[in-house]
Amino acid sequence: MGILWTIIIGFVAGVIAKFIHPGPNEPQGFIVTTLLGIAGAFVATYLGQKLGWYQANEGAGLIGAVVGALVVLVIWGMFAPRDTRPV
Repeated sequence: MGILWTIIIGFVAGVIAKFIHPGPNEPQGFIVTTLLGIAGAFVATYLGQKLGWYQANEGAGLIGAVVGALVVLVIWGMFAPRDTRPV
C-alpha cells in the first residue's frame, strides 16, 4: 500500500505544483505530472531529513511533496528548452 499511496500523493502534489507554477515549457501529461510529484516528495523527504524536520523513517506529507515538486519545476524551467515559436 505504501507505493500506491506515494503515487497518489505524488500525482496530487504534481497537479498542485503545476497549478501554482504554470509555464509554457513545463512538463505535460499524466505520467510526467505523477513523476514530478513523486520526485518532489523525494526531494522534500531528503531535504527535511537533512534539516532535521523528519526522522530517518519518516517521509514528507502532501505539503512537503508540493514544495518539493515546486523546487523540481523551477529547476526544470531553468534547464528545459524554450519554445520560441510564435503563438
